[in-house]
Amino acid sequence: MTKTARMFSALLATTILCGVAAPAFAQSGEVNIYSYREQSLLQPLLDRFTAETGITANVLYAGDGLLDRVEAEGELSPADVVLTVDIGNLVSAEEKGLTQTITAPELDERVPAAFRDDDDNWTALSLRSRVFYVSKDRVDATALTYEDLASDEWKGRICTRTGTHAYNIGLIAHYIAVNGEEKAREWLAAVRDNLAFPPNGNDRQQVKSILEGSCDLAIVNTYYMGAMLNNDAEPEQKDWANAARIIYPDAEGAGTQVNVAGGFIAKHAPNVENANALIGFLLSDEAQSIYADTNYEFPVVPGAPINDLVASWGELKASDVPLTEVAANRALAAQLVDELKFDEGAQN
Repeated sequence: MTKTARMFSALLATTILCGVAAPAFAQSGEVNIYSYREQSLLQPLLDRFTAETGITANVLYAGDGLLDRVEAEGELSPADVVLTVDIGNLVSAEEKGLTQTITAPELDERVPAAFRDDDDNWTALSLRSRVFYVSKDRVDATALTYEDLASDEWKGRICTRTGTHAYNIGLIAHYIAVNGEEKAREWLAAVRDNLAFPPNGNDRQQVKSILEGSCDLAIVNTYYMGAMLNNDAEPEQKDWANAARIIYPDAEGAGTQVNVAGGFIAKHAPNVENANALIGFLLSDEAQSIYADTNYEFPVVPGAPINDLVASWGELKASDVPLTEVAANRALAAQLVDELKFDEGAQN
């Protein structure tokens, strides 16, 4: 943790304990960030932002609970910008009244309507897709659809993490948004019955299962391929990744489901001008390129540079189903996972 970050954390604690008014955090050359994103992923962007603008970025990192924290802090919150993952968090923040309108002109100029709020309360900053990793040795297919997961051809050959995880809830919610509840129920039951074993482990472990021969197709986020291929600390993960190749589902049809990392400006942000400057910077070609190179994600801004390794996996044709429609079906998706006992694995 940097000296500035330590000072921010200390000031945050003092303000909450003593009830100091939020304007105590208003600093002409600073912006306060609450981030779900890991420091190693975010810091290169913030270093560049500070170098270009002179605005110091103070960051509080946490794996969860930041939305609850902003809500609990209310008018005393020091948060200017909240950076999070998953469309559910962004929509939830708006529904809880934690956001304010983003006025950075880059939002309307550069972000497609499907990937931002209609009233500019939040925006996607990068895209990630839940795709199929297939065995290089045992799968010949080069094109697959979401419907294919329900085919008898894949009986006992599919693996994935728990259906209750946000990544899978997002995929199922997308399927509901496109096809409706009844078809989604039938599809999800068929996918469950095609599982090689009950869902367990994280995304990387699904790819390991391909190498081990336990399954032939894993449902995994795109960026894990880059993370594993470049994991010098755990080089065995390179072997996992090299056993698989990526197929973008419905690439020749309606497009592949995407989720987002995104952000919003907090309702009681003490440094609103600097917050908008940060959002604008994060939507610049430069920042979009840094996102892509650091995180192996896709730019949300059309035409922004894509990492060479990511580009080698093929072209992403993103579904244009609005993320708000996907978010509206997340509760139903979770209900279906529970109702169908998805995490118990095949039922026949």
